[in-house]
Amino acid sequence: MKKLLFVFPVLLFGLFVRAQDGTGSGLSGEQELLFERAVQCVKRFEGWHTGRDSYIGWGHKLLPGEKLDSHLTRAQADSLLRADLRKRCVTFRRFGKDVLLLSVLSYNVGEYRLLGSGKIPKSNLIKKLERDDRDIYKEYISYRKYRGKVVRSIERRRKCEFALLYIP
Repeated sequence: MKKLLFVFPVLLFGLFVRAQDGTGSGLSGEQELLFERAVQCVKRFEGWHTGRDSYIGWGHKLLPGEKLDSHLTRAQADSLLRADLRKRCVTFRRFGKDVLLLSVLSYNVGEYRLLGSGKIPKSNLIKKLERDDRDIYKEYISYRKYRGKVVRSIERRRKCEFALLYIP
């Protein structure tokens, strides 16, 4: 029964995903459809931010010196989200099929948590992908904790992302 409760929303969610109108992104049709899935997935789980906590729109983090109005329209926020995801796709393009999966994960947890920086080591997920081992479900789902405790809503988000964006 629990599996049905998880699979049904994923299937419904997939039905509402629409292909982008072709804006010269350089992605093939299938990749563009996956990109749209990624955008819709982030919107669904991220929710709307008003700027109180340095996030606006669909989870865009305000950078130092960035001057954006907290009264964004939905279209402006959508454009920001797409730009952020495309930047992350460039960062993770060396991972081939897993580029969108890693981009969406890094949108939530940060690129530095995956790639490492300074004192933070490279993640086991990235190490495994660099060894060409694509059995990454366990490592991907491990990004479900907040302050050391498993959060069920984050776990659901990771499972949905993996179901929508993982290419076997």
